[in-house]
Amino acid sequence: MTKFSVSNLNRFLALKLPSAYFSGIRVTGISDNEAMASVRHKWINQNPFKSLYWATQGMAAELVTGLLVMKKIKESKKKISMLVVHQEGDFFKKATGLITFNCDQGSRIDEAIERSIKTGEGQTFLLQAEGFNEQYEKVSSFEFTWSIKVKS
Repeated sequence: MTKFSVSNLNRFLALKLPSAYFSGIRVTGISDNEAMASVRHKWINQNPFKSLYWATQGMAAELVTGLLVMKKIKESKKKISMLVVHQEGDFFKKATGLITFNCDQGSRIDEAIERSIKTGEGQTFLLQAEGFNEQYEKVSSFEFTWSIKVKS
């Protein structure tokens, strides 16, 4: 990917993460410190209780954290591997309508990349993504532990 724009990221979704794309997840914004994606509850991504399936919420949440990690790695101009090593999720309210997920912890990634470059050792760090409905009520919250390592 040459540029981290919303349109390029949504094209990336269609080509590299088709299950997320066909579930209706779309990147809505990315900046130096924050990434956002949204998904509308539809027949294709619902559970038997007529709300957004937990796995679709998890995909959207992982996406916003992962996009920030990818962006920061690209900006470092180093070859760095990345992997989710742990995940937890909490659900607070039935997810219907348009759900927006965001992660605003880009500075944590900067610190981990800097440490990994300086020490040559792998680093782990926690990123949180939260999902909100159209009334700005929190419907879910996910924590992802990412592991990065500079490749030699």
